[in-house]
Amino acid sequence: MTVVAMQVNGKQVSADVEPRTLLVHFIRENLQLTGTHVGCDTSQCGACVVHVDGKAVKSCTILAVQAAGAKVRTIEGLADGDRLHPLQAAFKEHHGLQCGFCTPGMIMTAADMLRRIPKPDETAIRHELEGNFCRCTGYHNIVKAIKAASEVM
Repeated sequence: MTVVAMQVNGKQVSADVEPRTLLVHFIRENLQLTGTHVGCDTSQCGACVVHVDGKAVKSCTILAVQAAGAKVRTIEGLADGDRLHPLQAAFKEHHGLQCGFCTPGMIMTAADMLRRIPKPDETAIRHELEGNFCRCTGYHNIVKAIKAASEVM
């Protein structure tokens, strides 16, 4: 076992883990933060996206020990208390979700995109979401929600 310590959603956390523990499993199993989803275990779906030191990362592609000392933000840490993040509010308002399974990864990917590209057009949004799969929607409302959030952020 290895002790892993990092900051998650502004709180210092640590736990004993097997060296092969993926960050997604550390977040879900050790920290009980289940908003980050395990969709494919092959880094193809994007349901597990979190921010590590401010950048979007598929947490099924990184070991927890690789994130030691990092600042990690999950979907649970995006809102400001009871006030939803503009992306979360836009997904709700513009029906950017159906079953909701992909939504945390979509929102975390979009937050990273809007940090880098504050006013993206539809083509840029669709390009940035290429690593995130939604099996329920046609992406139209997801793109609309991200565009709306970009206008208020």
